[in-house]
Amino acid sequence: MLSLLHIENIAVIEQADIRFERGFNVLSGETGAGKSIVIDAISAILGERAYREMIRTGAEKAFVSAVFDGVPALDWFETYHVPFDEELLIQREIFLDGRNLCKVNGQGVTVSQLRSLGRRLMTIHGQHDSQQLFDEETHLALLDAFAGDETQRQTYAAAWEKVRACRAELERLSLDEGEKARRQEMLQHQIRELERAELHPGEDEALEQRMKLLTNAEKLSGAVNEAVLALYGDEDRQGAAELLEEAVDRLESCLRCDEGLQPLCERLRELGYGLTDAGESLRDYRENLSDSEEELDAIGARLDLLHKLKRKYGASCEEMLAFLARAKDALDEILFADEKLKQAEKALTAAETQANKLALALRALRKSAARSLEIHICEELSALNMPKVRFVCEFTEAPLGPDGLDSLRFLMSANVGEALKPLSRVASGGELARIMLAMKNVMAEHETVSTLIFDEVDAGVSGRAAQKVAEKLRSVAQGRQVLCVTHLPQLAALAEHHLLISKSERQGRTYTEVTVLDRPGRIDELARMIGGTEITETTRKSAAEMLGG
Repeated sequence: MLSLLHIENIAVIEQADIRFERGFNVLSGETGAGKSIVIDAISAILGERAYREMIRTGAEKAFVSAVFDGVPALDWFETYHVPFDEELLIQREIFLDGRNLCKVNGQGVTVSQLRSLGRRLMTIHGQHDSQQLFDEETHLALLDAFAGDETQRQTYAAAWEKVRACRAELERLSLDEGEKARRQEMLQHQIRELERAELHPGEDEALEQRMKLLTNAEKLSGAVNEAVLALYGDEDRQGAAELLEEAVDRLESCLRCDEGLQPLCERLRELGYGLTDAGESLRDYRENLSDSEEELDAIGARLDLLHKLKRKYGASCEEMLAFLARAKDALDEILFADEKLKQAEKALTAAETQANKLALALRALRKSAARSLEIHICEELSALNMPKVRFVCEFTEAPLGPDGLDSLRFLMSANVGEALKPLSRVASGGELARIMLAMKNVMAEHETVSTLIFDEVDAGVSGRAAQKVAEKLRSVAQGRQVLCVTHLPQLAALAEHHLLISKSERQGRTYTEVTVLDRPGRIDELARMIGGTEITETTRKSAAEMLGG
């Protein structure tokens, strides 16, 4: 659970430390006091998107940290090589230039990695969640989440992906005859052009090196001749080889006097062998040198051809040969298109048959889950002061697609005698909030997170319904941690822990503070929530009665 939240320089909060407890926590305060800022700070800790506009005016960065207690040994820590501790520390810095620095237990992580962890620690339900119920595109996903069989959905998803790939392959092969003829003619031209060139791997590099050598043949020839002369000499001077041989002879003549010279003789003799080998290599190199204009012209013409081909088919001979191989494969596909088309159609039929089979199994799972969901939702709504409500999951057949063969929408009748209609046509704001709360409460059985946050999900609810919503939220908090931002005194009165968000002005700046309320403080805050800015003894008495005890 979330035990401590530290905030620095987020909007009107210069600095705040908020301690949360297990069970039912509420945050209240006047409109604009900064309740949503606390939720924004928690969202930042969970890896959700943070805006530089969040940073307090005049500050260079914002900072949020949170401590979670009793964290289970999630596989996330092993996956991202982050040290695990049941007491988890998350820190995030948000800079004006858009940079974010995130740390988990002192180790840096990316925002996306933090988000994958945050979604396993807590869930935030906001007012917009209720509006999502109007979007019938989300209804099937909600039912699937309630059904809970992720393995079966993943199995179907893999089968659908195979269908999609087979359809794409069939479409690729199903060219019209005119397009097929144009494609065949182009490929044949490309293949002829490349085959006539008789390309060889590395040929372009070898030719460029040979061209460089030939254009510098005179300079190279002079240098090689000087090197040969230095090794072998001429009638006017001795060469290095002859001098070295003479040195060996002189030393060998002294071996009778000192056998210790033998190793030096051997080393000099080896040097002589090396000089001889080097000399032979120099002679071979000199013979290979050419200043033939014909060869130079031929190489230039060949390189011109290769450069023209490179502009069309690749940056090297290897790339052009790879292009040639692909072109031949593509031409084969066209020439043998009828046979491959039949194979693709057969593969698609098999993939669609398998996907249909899995989609029907998924439908059976969904319909069973739908009956259970209808019962649970009606029970929950009855407890939320909607005893006559009817709630139905309406299935319609759909073409085979990512969601199987099903389309789904939720229908409701709020009053006796009224026909079932889509939620968008029958649900008021207060009813919609209760439906979403009922949905969240039912889904809570499948939640693996230990902390749930409800951000003003009670909007539009009042009177007896508000009391029922409060009781339901307190029930949801049994065995877990619930944080709720609310304007309802009924809800705040049932909380186990009450935090007040208030703001003040000092020296031309706005500051927000978070205060843990004791009983007298709760009575004052409930009186404000009941009566507005004017707190009377009557409202205080009502507040005290709501708190009981």
